[in-house]
Order: sequence, then structure tokens, then C-alpha cells
Amino acid sequence: MAPRASFLFKREVAPSPIKTTSEEPPKLEEKIMESTTTLAPVPSEETKSTNSTAKENVFQEAMDKLQKETNMDEWVLVTILIAVCAVILGICFCCIRRCFRKRRSKDKKGMKGADLKSINLLGSSYKEQVQPDMDELTANAEEPDEGEKPEVQKLGKLQFKLEYDFNQNSLSVTVIQAEDLPALDMGGTSDPYVKVYLLPDKKKKFETKVHRKTLNPVFNETFVFKNIPYAEAMNKTLVFAIFDFDRFSKHDQIGEVKVPLCQIDLAQTIEEWRELQSVEGEGGQDNKLGDICFSLRYVPTAGKLTVVILEAKNLKKMDVGGLSDPYVKIALMQNGKRLKKKKTSIKKCTLNPYYNESFTFEVPFEQIQKVNLVVTVVDYDRIGTSEPIGKVVLGYNASGTELRHWSDMLASPRRPIAQWHTLKDPEDEKKD
Repeated sequence: MAPRASFLFKREVAPSPIKTTSEEPPKLEEKIMESTTTLAPVPSEETKSTNSTAKENVFQEAMDKLQKETNMDEWVLVTILIAVCAVILGICFCCIRRCFRKRRSKDKKGMKGADLKSINLLGSSYKEQVQPDMDELTANAEEPDEGEKPEVQKLGKLQFKLEYDFNQNSLSVTVIQAEDLPALDMGGTSDPYVKVYLLPDKKKKFETKVHRKTLNPVFNETFVFKNIPYAEAMNKTLVFAIFDFDRFSKHDQIGEVKVPLCQIDLAQTIEEWRELQSVEGEGGQDNKLGDICFSLRYVPTAGKLTVVILEAKNLKKMDVGGLSDPYVKIALMQNGKRLKKKKTSIKKCTLNPYYNESFTFEVPFEQIQKVNLVVTVVDYDRIGTSEPIGKVVLGYNASGTELRHWSDMLASPRRPIAQWHTLKDPEDEKKD
């Protein structure tokens, strides 16, 4: 029994025999090569050459087609294509460069706005580097404020001389020159002249000659105010008003210099420069009564003087409703006597009437230098008497703008000369 049991135990424990063969398994690299050769065959040199020739043929066909459609040579088409490509590349480069600039500017803006709360956490040493001391801030605080201040417009300066004669009670005023005047004409220059008068009466006015196309006129003209006692002179103010002459529109006032006589020593000769100041109110001191525009034409051979009343503007308010009913009266005077008189139509309820009415006077050539022309703007009143608003006197004994207009008319015969005039205070006249 013993040997049998041992035999059975050996049968159960003994392993099964392993079959061994002399053939070796295929390697992994060979399998990968076989799979690749079966999936995608490697193109040979012949196939590569055929592909390139096919592409060249397609490009050549496209070029031939374009050449037939445009009737242009092949080199021209190639040049155009190269230029188009260069333009496209340039546009792309500019866009990319612009994007980079925007990013840089954003980064700079972000760096400017430093948060002081976060800086406090980094310590006092770093805070001092970012935030300057208060002493430095207060020292530099005035620099940005100067740029924010509005610039004061400079109107130039005027040089004058004053001499008072205590024996004759007369004040001699000399307008010497002006400098750095502003340019009011289109050509970058001005035609300045100066009006000299005393406030508050303004009875006597003097004017210098007009200097054409200059910003630094030299006048050297002297005017004398007579019969002014020293006590009265202390209550008066001398005014130099500089205007820009304009033949076809209202004269623009550049500025003025006011000299209160009580603030200077009239016992000595005063000669000084003063800065021009802006005009107080609209149009200055001479725009209270208004302005009128008319033309003059004289024909020497026929002895005819033609006056065309064109328009008026900014007239003084004479009625209760704040308007006026203006008409213009033209009178031809000689030696204080009225030779002829004519009137325009009445324009109701307006301060800016338009007339365009013509009037003719017979004045021989021998008499033209002896007459005066008085143009008066009158406010018509149906119930009471008509009241004059202002007037302009032209002729041989006129002065300033009026004399220039009369002289230009005589110098240009048969040609109408139009000009604006500022109305002056009317004297006591007989009401019509």
C-alpha cells in the first residue's frame, strides 16, 4: 500500500511537459515596418517630380488665363501680384504694430495709477520712493497751475505825451506811436488810427491819420484842447481809442487807454507807454447812437453829387417800446445856410433800417470845395416833434473819417465810394 500512494502523489504534483520549438518569435520593429508599408506607401522620386510639374502646369494655366483676359504681358502680371502682396504685408505689419502700441500705452497708464493702500503694506522705504515728500509737492504745485490760467489777450501799447499850459488853459496831447497791435484784417495786418477825447463831455474829438497795413504805426500828431481850466481838468479823463479802419463795414475798436488827469502831475511834461485795455461794453464809447452806411459819387463835368443812403444799424432806442421809426435827412449846406434838403422813407419799428435810396444834388465844380453835406438820422414821431438820433458832417471843413470819405470821392470822380460812419451827437437844430 505504501508504494502505490507515493505513485499517486507523484502524478498529481508532477508538472506537464513544456513544448519547445526551434523557431524564434518575430521582432516588434519588423511588425511596425510591415504595418506602415501596408498603410502608406513611401512616395518615390518619380512621384515627387510629377506632383511638382502638375503644380507648375496649374500656375501656368492660371497665368495664361489672366493674360488672355487682361491682354497684359506675363511680367506685368507678376509685377502687379508682387506689388499687391507687398501692400497686404505692409497693412498687416501696420496693424500688428498699432496693436503693440496700444498695449504699451495701456501698460503705461496702468503703471501711472499707483494704489497707495497697497504701497503702505510694503513698508515706509518703498512708499518714500513712490510717493514724494509734501515739501516737494508744495514747491512744484505752482508749475501746473500756470498752464491752467487763461491767457490774457494782449492788445498792444501806446506812447503819448501831455503838456499843460497854465497861461492859456490848454492841454496839448501828442499821439506818438503804437506797438504790437492785434491783426484784425484778413492779410494779418490792421489799418489803425486813434481818436482822442475827454470824458465825460466828449464834445471835442480829434483823430489821427489812418496808417495802412501796419501793426506798429508811428503817428506823431499833436492836438490841443483849449479853454480847460486846471480845476476842471482835474475832473476829466483823457481817452485814446484805437480803431481799425474799414471802408465797407463798421470800424472795429482795438482797445483804449484812459488817463484820469487827476492822477498825473500836469505841471510837468508827461511822456509814457501804456498798455491798451479792452473796450468797456459792446462797441465801446462810440456805439451809443449807431452807425450809418452811404455812398458818395461826384461827376465834375455834369456838376452832380449823388448820395445813396444804404442802411443803418444799432440805432439808439428812442421809443417807449425799445425801438425807433428812423428816416434819414440829407442837407447841402454852405456858410451855415441850407441850400437843399431831401429825406428818405420812414422805416417803422426798427433799429437796423435798410433804405438803398438815391438822391442827387446839383453842385458845380467851383462850389464843391465850399459846401458841406449833413446826413442826419431822425426818429419820426407822429404826435410830437421828430427827434434826431445822430448825424454825420462831410465836406471841406470836416475831420477824421468824414474828411477821408469826402476826399476819396473827389479823388475818384464818377465812381461811388461807400463807407460806414459812426453817428455823432446832433447839435440843436430846427425841427422840421
